[in-house]
Amino acid sequence: MSTLDVTRAELALLVLYLNKAEARDKLCRAIQYGSKFIHNGEAGTAQNVDKSTSLARKVFRLFKFVNDLHALISPTPQGTPLPIVLLGKSKNALLSTFLFLDQIVWLGRTGIYKNKERAELLGRISLFCWMGSSVCTTLVELAELGRLSKSMKKLEKDIKGGDKYQNEQYRDKLQTSNDRTLALVKASMDVVVAVGLLQLAPKKVTPRVTGGFGFVSSLISCYQLLPSPPKAKTP
Repeated sequence: MSTLDVTRAELALLVLYLNKAEARDKLCRAIQYGSKFIHNGEAGTAQNVDKSTSLARKVFRLFKFVNDLHALISPTPQGTPLPIVLLGKSKNALLSTFLFLDQIVWLGRTGIYKNKERAELLGRISLFCWMGSSVCTTLVELAELGRLSKSMKKLEKDIKGGDKYQNEQYRDKLQTSNDRTLALVKASMDVVVAVGLLQLAPKKVTPRVTGGFGFVSSLISCYQLLPSPPKAKTP
């Protein structure tokens, strides 16, 4: 395979990745919070980039609340414990509410919705909803990791003296565990970001801390949206 063919294949994957609205949104999010980390609440070019990117991202999220509304009314996998089901549905409800209210915030910032005070109030309520959904996600991932750990230990006993890494079921569970751990880290960081945006602890969670956590969280989201590598065929 020539160098040109490799370049074409890599560019095709990049185009496929950038064609995802979610991927573009998360890249813009990384720019937004990276700018917030740089300006640290001080006026200047970085703060202008932060504000303009934040407004642009709201366009990407128009009608996105339907996704979590659909997840809210969709059935859950059989065997899922009731507490995890309730936490998952709460996350969907809170995130859907956040995305819906965020559209009104966008209308207020563009001047279409004239009641600025109400738009600001709804914006604050929406951020509390997002923080609540991040807390629910954190708890869900912790619970699912606990369940996964138990099933992996049971599988290790069944394998006994064999190489567990040669077992396809064990490898799948290990990959799922890694994915959930990454999701747990991201959700935990998003809680801190929400605290910073709401200014619940302004002395500890400064704009720079908010920007730093938000930037890393955005990079994790970008990574999570990468296409999964094809599984190697067993001979």
